[in-house]
Amino acid sequence: MSPETGWSLVLGASLGLGLWMLVSLAPILRRPLLLHRVAPYVLDVSSGARDLVARRRVDPLRVLGAAASPVGDRLAPIAHAVLGAPDGIRRRLRQAASSESVAEHRGRQLRWAVLGAAVGAGLGVVGVLQRGPLALPAVLAVLGAAIGAFTVDWLLQRRAKRRLARISSELPSILEFLSLSLAAGEGLQDALRRVGAAGRSALGRELAGVVSDAAAGTSLTAALGTLADELAHPGVTRSVDQMRGALERGTPLAQTLQAQALDARDAAKRDLLEAAGRKEISMLVPLVFGLLPTTVAFALWPGIHVLQVGF
Repeated sequence: MSPETGWSLVLGASLGLGLWMLVSLAPILRRPLLLHRVAPYVLDVSSGARDLVARRRVDPLRVLGAAASPVGDRLAPIAHAVLGAPDGIRRRLRQAASSESVAEHRGRQLRWAVLGAAVGAGLGVVGVLQRGPLALPAVLAVLGAAIGAFTVDWLLQRRAKRRLARISSELPSILEFLSLSLAAGEGLQDALRRVGAAGRSALGRELAGVVSDAAAGTSLTAALGTLADELAHPGVTRSVDQMRGALERGTPLAQTLQAQALDARDAAKRDLLEAAGRKEISMLVPLVFGLLPTTVAFALWPGIHVLQVGF
């Protein structure tokens, strides 16, 4: 492959990607029909109107997607096994408080994969121009696509874990606040509303969402159950089970939530001790490879210097 051919491939791919982006953002260049003008006003009574409004945007890949749908259906289980099942992605998106859907997350994975493949192919072309193997662009393109797709999923998992850790740290204070409100004579829904409006904590916003769902017509028990199922946080699930039991059977809840808060604080202490135990080896790395050699060097260097100068 000559240098001119390699640069032609890179520049042609860049030009095609840019033209596709421009065409995908272009409006429909024709006069709108009466059907298109009436559809936005009957969205609440017509599913066809909703579908028509949803597909008003031009998508050059629609024909290609329809043609490749049989292959995509067969490759979907493999993609779910490698990149994660939709249920797991939906749970992580909910835990990270992301407004993305599973389809949007898949689309972002695809964009990152294409970008990684383009970068890998470009590096491979440069390697071929430097007399590397001819299969290098394909190998680096596949590797770059895999790195791009897995990076998106790793970032989502990291966001979900950080938010769950924040909820774990806020849970004891929230439970104590709820127990105080209940002990003062408020109902559970009023206590949840007070806690949700008290601050900007992650768990407080979740409880405010539960109160909003209850105000919209959903029963408080069902809203709490949905919160526990979507977050899949052990501490929140235990607390929600206690709240639902108190609502269904009319049992006192203030002392139970106080005990749940104490258990959550004890669990946080245990997690901290376990994390310190797991980090024990990593904490020895700077000591063994940094401080100890420096100490030995300071101890031995004067004697070595005196021996070299004096003898």
